[in-house]
Amino acid sequence: MPNIMEINDFQAPELDIYARLTENQLRHLYEPKNGLFIAESPKVIYRALDAGYVPVSLLLEKKHIEGQAKDIITRCGDIPVYTAEFDILTKLTGFELTRGALCAMYRPALPSAEEICQNTRRIAILENVMNPTNVGAIFRSAAALNMDAVLLTPACSDPLYRRCLRVSMGTVFQIPWTFIGDKSTDWTIQGLKQLHDLGFKTAAMALREDSVNIDNPALMSEDKLAIILGTEGDGLASSTIVNCDYTVCIPMSHGVDSLNVAAASAVAFWQLGK
Repeated sequence: MPNIMEINDFQAPELDIYARLTENQLRHLYEPKNGLFIAESPKVIYRALDAGYVPVSLLLEKKHIEGQAKDIITRCGDIPVYTAEFDILTKLTGFELTRGALCAMYRPALPSAEEICQNTRRIAILENVMNPTNVGAIFRSAAALNMDAVLLTPACSDPLYRRCLRVSMGTVFQIPWTFIGDKSTDWTIQGLKQLHDLGFKTAAMALREDSVNIDNPALMSEDKLAIILGTEGDGLASSTIVNCDYTVCIPMSHGVDSLNVAAASAVAFWQLGK
């Protein structure tokens, strides 16, 4: 039975998770247990539910209760469903970006890198990619273009941040992922060794004179390959490139020196995920 409650008081503590807590605060809510995140838009919410994520509450534009969110409400059981007309909801921070639906969900416990990499052939590694738009776009490409999993270093933007989820169109819920490395040390110290121990050859995407082209036959024939992409602007750390099995470049034309990391990921996944 839906538990629908019309919003009259924007200061109600039940709405703090939507209106007043930052994403970082949500992430650390309930520590030492896992916190919350916000799934935004009906498509993203559907994909999160399909992946088994557990909802806490919904915030919906009134027209969606009998519209595009009707099935979502049914699937969510008796959790609170907060609702109001759109012009009222826009007073809540960021609601005008949500396409009329937000869902607070519990964060799951993340698996280990070893668990994620079991029975995989092609994985993507994101090193210090801090822009949530780029992280979301990379996840969408990874899911669409035959990557089996995504690993992120600790400095990366959180894949469960709202903007990342929105840009990924919920594909964050469709491809296995976790973090690799330790916040207190250079991730390459243990991370690259861990990948090699798991049987992966590592391919650093970088514009270097000693790079091989992305269609290199030896590279493409590797049984297990980890494709490593670096942060916006600076690219991969020198220590990462030096310790990888391959340095790989995408040939450029018309004097263009590089691609945005999200665009480069799509090219790399398409070629190397075959």
